[in-house]
Amino acid sequence: MNTHAELYACLYIKEFPAQALLRLRPELYDNPCVVMEGEPPLEVICSLNTKARLLGLRHGMTRVEVDTFAGAVVLRRSLQVETTTRTILLECAGAFSPRVEDQSKATAFLCGIDVVGTHNLFGPPEMLAKSLRQKVRSLGISAYVTASSNFHAAVCLAKGLSGASLQVIPRGKEESALSSLPLSVLDLSKIQSETFAMWGIRTLGMLAALPERELIARMGQDGKRLRQMACGDLPHFFQPVEIPFTLEESAELDFPLEDLESLLFGLSVMLEQLILRANARIVALASITITLHLDGGYSHTRMVRPAQATNDKQLWLKLLHLDLEAHPPQAAILNVNLHAEPGSTSKVQLGLFSPQLPEPGRLDVTLARIATLVGEANVGQAVLDDNHAPEAFHVEPFRAFSGDSSPVPSHPQICLRQLRPPQQLPVMLENSRPSSFSFRNQRWVVERAYGPWLKSGEWWNETIWGQEQWDLVARAQDGTLLFCGMVRDLMQNQWQMVALYD
Repeated sequence: MNTHAELYACLYIKEFPAQALLRLRPELYDNPCVVMEGEPPLEVICSLNTKARLLGLRHGMTRVEVDTFAGAVVLRRSLQVETTTRTILLECAGAFSPRVEDQSKATAFLCGIDVVGTHNLFGPPEMLAKSLRQKVRSLGISAYVTASSNFHAAVCLAKGLSGASLQVIPRGKEESALSSLPLSVLDLSKIQSETFAMWGIRTLGMLAALPERELIARMGQDGKRLRQMACGDLPHFFQPVEIPFTLEESAELDFPLEDLESLLFGLSVMLEQLILRANARIVALASITITLHLDGGYSHTRMVRPAQATNDKQLWLKLLHLDLEAHPPQAAILNVNLHAEPGSTSKVQLGLFSPQLPEPGRLDVTLARIATLVGEANVGQAVLDDNHAPEAFHVEPFRAFSGDSSPVPSHPQICLRQLRPPQQLPVMLENSRPSSFSFRNQRWVVERAYGPWLKSGEWWNETIWGQEQWDLVARAQDGTLLFCGMVRDLMQNQWQMVALYD
């Protein structure tokens, strides 16, 4: 690809440590906030928001100096939160192009995006830059977005913007667009900064006006590279990074938290961000694993998985609340981590005469409430075991199945109503076959008997069982017919009525 076909967008975020922490704390947006790093009492400000800067706070101030400013909110720097936020931003940039280069340094986030060939998808560079800025703003972060046919020109312009947060350099106008920017956008070394200061060079326009040969003679190839950057014609070898898609959010609390109601307020903001990113990928949240890091070095992990994947924030909040109420943490909470697994956003299209299905969300909440009363092991759907033991089944978590309902069979169906518990009754035998019995205060005469079917098992332990099963057709004195299933317990020689056929 030649130089004339290149087109780059640059995403630049100042005060990244502060913005990463405040992204999940909307209640602090209107307060002056500073981020401190280092060990007490040698803590210094590494990042701050605009309100703190207007209050007079500056980078490098110590904790003692910060305490002299009334109303300043002090936050501890969290590398984990910054790493998570950086991954989210790279994922956001990857929505516009698969080629993204990360050049973040110190307390600023910076990435370049190769957007050549995206005109048909996102429109001209101005429209793409607006869409990128709007998407980053929806994540709760303020960013500067620039676009240029030269990578370094886009980066320098993004670092030098102060008023407008968006600017596009027309092709061929790079030098004039960069001429008024200060030399600080070039990331000069200390020696280079002192040299240019002695020469009286303060802007990129003044650096571009220097003669190239004389500059190389005094500063070597670094001088040539800096002049090319000031002119906006330095070529760049693009190095894209692999962008993982992980639905994860982390938040560190300012103080130990023991109240679940207060925790839900923070979870609401984190869930909103997860759902926003899931909607951008046209997926839903299938499950959420919440990990609470507790005081004393312990952790408390719970996973919530509804019947169907959903992006309903209120539903997720209710399910997480019910689960944490049933399984509360045993110590104060210091850190919260949410990890979600994506699922398909499938929808069920019913037929014209199909019955209306219950809402999956209401069913999930109902099941969660029942589980808090009777226990999780007693809520779900019964699944038969693959053996012949009586009452052989287990309970599995309920799953809602989407799609068309099963077709109604054309031939008649028989219904079996199992009696729980089975009812013991006296039985008269004739030639080792049931001939009559008493059931529900009536005497029944057997007209037809099918069986016996013998089954037994588990002879190696105390639950040994052996049964003789019969299907009977009996008639009462008033002519009423009874279709039933009876079992003879061979171990105790007892007859039981186990089922009735409709």
